[in-house]
Amino acid sequence: MGLTSDKVLTLAVAAAVGLFVGTVWLWPRLARRGPRAVAGRVGLLLATQLTLFAAVGLLANQAFGFYASWADLFGQEDDQGVVVDHTPGDGPLKVVDSRRVPGAASARPQVGGQVQKIRLVGRKSHIATPAYVYLPPEYFQPRYRTRTFPAAVVLTGYPGTAQALVDKLDYPRTAARLAAEGRMEPMILVMMRPTVAPPRDTECVDIPRGPQTETFFASDLPDAVSGHYRVRGGAGGWGVIGDSTGGYCALKLALHHPGVYAAGAGLSAYYKAPIDATTGDLFQGDEELRNRANLWWYLKHMPAPDTSLLVSSSKVGESNYKDTLKFIARVKANGATRISSIILESGGHNFNTWRREIPATLEWMSGRLSGRLSGG
Repeated sequence: MGLTSDKVLTLAVAAAVGLFVGTVWLWPRLARRGPRAVAGRVGLLLATQLTLFAAVGLLANQAFGFYASWADLFGQEDDQGVVVDHTPGDGPLKVVDSRRVPGAASARPQVGGQVQKIRLVGRKSHIATPAYVYLPPEYFQPRYRTRTFPAAVVLTGYPGTAQALVDKLDYPRTAARLAAEGRMEPMILVMMRPTVAPPRDTECVDIPRGPQTETFFASDLPDAVSGHYRVRGGAGGWGVIGDSTGGYCALKLALHHPGVYAAGAGLSAYYKAPIDATTGDLFQGDEELRNRANLWWYLKHMPAPDTSLLVSSSKVGESNYKDTLKFIARVKANGATRISSIILESGGHNFNTWRREIPATLEWMSGRLSGRLSGG
């Protein structure tokens, strides 16, 4: 049974409840003095607390998508993200599964759209990683068979799971609802985590002698997806959205590659790549690379890129609130770069807060991307 399985959660809750009831029932018998009675009380209390913590931890993991599997939890994930070779002649994108959009009224893609699971292999970066692609109903309708669609990359935080973007943050269902209400244009969403070389957190950096993550997102991914799906070509066809680590990546990709990403939205983002046990040495002593990864430095020293940015925070509950206000001011002083914001009165660094921001973010993104059902 997997880490995110409902059966595992049910067993943990049942064990915690059972041990609690057992403790209450047996406590009078163990209320005596003596080594055996004391050991019994300590054992019951310890077992009850451990199962309770396990149940709460499993519930939190299901809600926030911290870890995808037992191997991921214990740091033993062996799914290598950096590929040296791949079979000649194979395409960079392969569809491995498809399913209905969660909550859709119909399983027919012409009515409810479709979510496809894909496997990507970067031609330049040689990074291999899975992702989910949301295709709106219009993509399958005969009247739009020659049309192209704008696309947005959607990134989780670290470690995160791509499936959480589909099932927990409801990106496909939200996009379908907003399009049906006329609040946004039908859009293709490419949903994945920024951790394309697990378990390392690469912060979307081209690491010297390491994973070329920025190249993957700036070049390999758009090329592979555009070669397989009807995505709007040229400037204005692509945007990027992310939360937390994914939000930092989204802002950086839009700033560094405005010719690829016409807009970048960072929900609860930070503005400088951290260096810690999960990242390792990202820059290998390369000061220029370090500076480029620092969005404060980039806005101050580099020409203002022609792109649109969106940032979000909360006045109460978010640690990035003051930095976000400073970042808005820095971008406004920069000139050509456009900046928008979502500031909540209160909210935390969690799925519930991001679900409150996602509809407005998708509307904003749609308004900044060209290719609105444009001709192929």
